[in-house]
Amino acid sequence: MHIEPDEVAAFLATWEEAETSGDAAALGEALADDFTAFGPLGFALSREEWLGRHETGALKYEAFALEDLELRRYDGVAVATARQTGTGTYNGHPVPSELRVTIVLTDTAGAWQLAVIHMSFIAGTPGAPPIPRRP
Repeated sequence: MHIEPDEVAAFLATWEEAETSGDAAALGEALADDFTAFGPLGFALSREEWLGRHETGALKYEAFALEDLELRRYDGVAVATARQTGTGTYNGHPVPSELRVTIVLTDTAGAWQLAVIHMSFIAGTPGAPPIPRRP
């Protein structure tokens, strides 16, 4: 079921701000204890690894946003799909400028938290692998 922007969208907007500013403390509150992220190349990051990128300054965003956001809500769970756009660097290397993301959020004791995020490249965008030839 699609839902209109509400507290889930507001939570995601706060998360966007924390990612952009590298606010590890705010991100720590936003991530569930068992949070896992799957990057566009298939790697997995634990909660500690996700936060560590910001704590060490290895990840720096100039811009970070979720666009074309679609929300679905279930009993105590929300699923967001979006196009993540941004500019920044990780260890001095540019991050992909556009990714597709699926985000699973859980309502934990009356507060939303990120449980899982899965990212994938958008074929043909800067930073993505080349589009494979079709048979």
